[in-house]
Amino acid sequence: MKPVWIIDDDRSIRWVFEKALTRENILFKTFSSAREALAALEDETPQVVVSDIRMPGESGLELLQQAKERFANVPVIIMTAYSDLESAVTAFQGGAYEYLPKPFDVDHAVELIRRAVEESMRQETTAEPHEAAPEILGHAPAMQEVFRAIGRLSQSHATVLITGESGSGKELVANALHRHSPRAARPFIALNTAAIPKELLESELFGHERGAFTGAQSLRRGRFEQAEGGTLFLDEIGDMPQELQTRLLRVLSDGNFYRVGGHQPIKANVRVIAATHQDLETRVRQGLFREDLFHRLNVIRLRLPSLRERREDIPLLMKYFLQKSARELSVEAKRLSDAALKYLQAQDWPGNVRQLENVCHWLTVMSPSVNIEVNDLPGELRSESAAPSAQNWVSALEREAESQLNRGETGIIDELTRQFEKALILRALAHTGGRRIEAAHLLGLGRNTLTRKIQELKIDGERP
Repeated sequence: MKPVWIIDDDRSIRWVFEKALTRENILFKTFSSAREALAALEDETPQVVVSDIRMPGESGLELLQQAKERFANVPVIIMTAYSDLESAVTAFQGGAYEYLPKPFDVDHAVELIRRAVEESMRQETTAEPHEAAPEILGHAPAMQEVFRAIGRLSQSHATVLITGESGSGKELVANALHRHSPRAARPFIALNTAAIPKELLESELFGHERGAFTGAQSLRRGRFEQAEGGTLFLDEIGDMPQELQTRLLRVLSDGNFYRVGGHQPIKANVRVIAATHQDLETRVRQGLFREDLFHRLNVIRLRLPSLRERREDIPLLMKYFLQKSARELSVEAKRLSDAALKYLQAQDWPGNVRQLENVCHWLTVMSPSVNIEVNDLPGELRSESAAPSAQNWVSALEREAESQLNRGETGIIDELTRQFEKALILRALAHTGGRRIEAAHLLGLGRNTLTRKIQELKIDGERP
């Protein structure tokens, strides 16, 4: 390990670090000015740099700039007694590892240095290449079914209805269907029908003639014309107003449409792919969606699994999104510790892949360490987990079943059922102070049935 460099014109600050780092057996070297440190950079390489921001002569920010130019992977921690927004922003823009305001807690400063040292040493021994990612990522069986469906549809012009929760990647699948179809050379046009005001949606879809309404000063081609020969993706189709449903049905039925204010039919050579997070059958029964349009759209249905249904894909997705964010921001890609990864896999992810991507971007911007621990995760993610949902035990059961299936175990349902019943009975007996009649009532069992299960499960004498 190379030494940690401490640069500060304040002798007392250097003394504090000297004592603390000696106690922690961390090799160090101190400098009283940035000029001294810059001269030493000509012949030496530090493991980590800890520098004050305001010193006589060259500033800590100038040292940061030159250190990063010469040794891009050396973490630089900037200290300052002048905690202001401009200094913090300038430091981070210059590539600072962390910003440490004075006065600081010595233990916190040492822990920060230790983490920076670990990151620096890890960078010296590992280098992950940026691999080109496929269009859609996923190893889970449910995603393999999606991939197979895209493959089967590769030579088809059939209308497809994609269902799945918000954020699960429906537009990505629609785009993949287009790129692997005979229409790939023609346009792929996407429209979120829920994002367009009702009064403008008709013009967005079908275009309008000049003078068709106030403000229509010129002819406008709608999405159907823009997608000519290609694919039109209609997202959130379940929110389409009923009068627009009728016009869409007509296009799907006879292949013709009219611009708003127009009198000449226009032939549409367009493949329609629709998507929704809603249950269209229920909306049909409620009279909110036309049944005939539903059947026109529901030629081929493709269901996208939620992220909680394919938790085994979370490590792959996290790695991809962390690398993607790092490339966009021109920084080193963050890495997840095993504990953080397990923590994230246990979450329910109501926003699905979109939420996961947002978390990765947040970590890339906000986490000071390249190695992500549980405490580095966004506060709202940790607070949500601290109050587990009623479905968490089901998720845990699903993961245990998946683990046993992957290990090739047999008799899974019998063993898990025994564990489930035993846990319930033990908790009920604890709740009632061992009173079996009351426990049986709470569990919905007969007294004799409870007694038999206690004997079968060998519960007598056990405590929860």
